[in-house]
Amino acid sequence: MYYLKNIFFTIGTLSLIGFLVLAFTSQPVLEDGHDTLENDYNVYALEIPEALDFSGEALPIHTPDIRERIDRELLVNTYWQSNGLLLFKRSHRYFPVIEPILKSYGIPDDFKYLALIESGLQNVTSPAGAKGFWQIMEPTGKEYGLEINDNVDERYHLELSTHVACNYFLKAKEKFGNWTLAAAAYNAGIRGIANQLEKQQVSGYYDLLLGEETGRYVFRAVALKEIIEHPKKYGYNFSESDLYAPIPTSTIQLDTAVTNFVQFANKLGLNYKQLKLHNPWLREGFLNNKSRKVYTLEIPEKGYYTN
Repeated sequence: MYYLKNIFFTIGTLSLIGFLVLAFTSQPVLEDGHDTLENDYNVYALEIPEALDFSGEALPIHTPDIRERIDRELLVNTYWQSNGLLLFKRSHRYFPVIEPILKSYGIPDDFKYLALIESGLQNVTSPAGAKGFWQIMEPTGKEYGLEINDNVDERYHLELSTHVACNYFLKAKEKFGNWTLAAAAYNAGIRGIANQLEKQQVSGYYDLLLGEETGRYVFRAVALKEIIEHPKKYGYNFSESDLYAPIPTSTIQLDTAVTNFVQFANKLGLNYKQLKLHNPWLREGFLNNKSRKVYTLEIPEKGYYTN
């Protein structure tokens, strides 16, 4: 009996050893014919370009702290891949709207990247109450002529809010004399930047000690510009068909009240959701319009949502 127990124990031990050897030496076979699993994902340090600029104004890239700050933003925006790819997709749709408006004011094209920083090209609301692609506060919007109330909020109107942003950029440029400080002022306010320049007795953005958000602001814009202009260099691989295409639209004029936007949309061959997607500045299911103001509504091309 003792002898049999030893035999069974020996057989069991050898079987276990054989199983473990097989488990650790064999490789799974993949469906595509590969006989090994490989991890092709690697994280690399990035080579910082020798020259970078915002709106033609150079970063002092060889200053140690400046180099580290742009390195941070390049790393964050390169390796936050899901967000980065969404920015590529959205910019393909919305930059063609923003770019000609910037150009009409003589504002450098680089300012479009501020909208990426502010909202990711989405109609979001900040904890402080700033709204829309350009994150405009209510007092600023009203100062520059936007209608803002419970019924209509033109901060959500991409074209109109871009005009407001452009006017602010020009005002800041006139105050500070360069585009880099004008961009920083969009985040911290013209008065906020002016106070810090006076307090710290310097004349440029890169010499200022600022809070976390404003201190990163221009660097984030420069990093996004670099990545979006050179996607493959930073590991982004896609074709144009992967991006969000501009939506073909037309416009109609509206100078009356609307009691029911569901019925109004149906008469246009749309549903309520489609009407509101293209006109997010209409904040309720009806329009008061007691003043008979003329509004311009964006209407998607017939058949766009049914193809």
